[in-house]
Amino acid sequence: MGSAITGPHASGAIGGPQAWTRETLAPGAWMVPLSRAGLAEIDAIARALQAAPRPWHRLDPAAFALTACIRAMGEVRERLVNGIGLAVLDRIPVERYGLDENRAIGWLLAGALGQVVAQKWDGTRLYDVKDAGRPLGYGVRRSVTNLGQPFHTDGPWLSRPPRFVGLFCLQAAPEGGMSRFASLVTAHDELVRRQPRALDRLFLSFRWDRQAEHGPEEPKFSTHPVFARDGQGLVARYYDDYIAHGARLAGETVDPEGAEALAAMQAIVEDPGSWVEFRVEPGQFQYLDNRRFAHCRTAFRDAPDAGVQRHMLRFWNRDEGGTHLEGQGPA
Repeated sequence: MGSAITGPHASGAIGGPQAWTRETLAPGAWMVPLSRAGLAEIDAIARALQAAPRPWHRLDPAAFALTACIRAMGEVRERLVNGIGLAVLDRIPVERYGLDENRAIGWLLAGALGQVVAQKWDGTRLYDVKDAGRPLGYGVRRSVTNLGQPFHTDGPWLSRPPRFVGLFCLQAAPEGGMSRFASLVTAHDELVRRQPRALDRLFLSFRWDRQAEHGPEEPKFSTHPVFARDGQGLVARYYDDYIAHGARLAGETVDPEGAEALAAMQAIVEDPGSWVEFRVEPGQFQYLDNRRFAHCRTAFRDAPDAGVQRHMLRFWNRDEGGTHLEGQGPA
């Protein structure tokens, strides 16, 4: 992936279940209930870890009796790959367990979906999404602030972005923090109809800010198109800010055709008719297909009590390559 392909609109719109809009997507179509058997398996994991604590990153789903949970995560994967590209496992009683048990539960469920890969250059594979009180700046992602995030895909600067992105909610914010999702398949198809020349430009390269997630001697930017095709179909990367920053890091500006194409895509993605919105509640495990769908978050405010803070555990899954951030080998 990452190779530029021209003339994409000649093949026409993609269509299918992933080319949805707010109007065509039934409310709650993303929900995957966790069965009583699955809840019993989760309780058994927590009891086992309370009796014999072990580091979460050394746990293997194959070492536990997780028949119902694996079945549920199989349904999650089916909806991501062949369905609407969005699934929410509902729900795990996180309030019963401590942070260590919840980390382990999230890790095991994510592992049941597929290979869990690094999200940072240092090999971090379980990433805490909460307000760290740090100002936004180079190398400080919006995910560790309480600021709103624009529509984006995770890791768009990578040679192998994560295929799936999961957020396991331990605590929701009392105010704000709504999740929104938009189909980039829909955006592609709308551009086929409205502005095919803009779509052609999106299949050509842009510079991307690498977010300081690279070796000290490596370039601060990478080069990839917004849209490409691989053996599985359309692949999308999306984050306007990272393209603008990437161009500056390369000592360039985004070319006029590129800027026009990005604006055309943004107008479609940010149209309220293109996205759905809901609050991810404590105990829900949200997953999306990160190569065909964009997500964003509204700004939030934590409770005055410092002990009550919006907290998600984020996981990246990718089947190809190793677990290293760039996929070359073990992290």
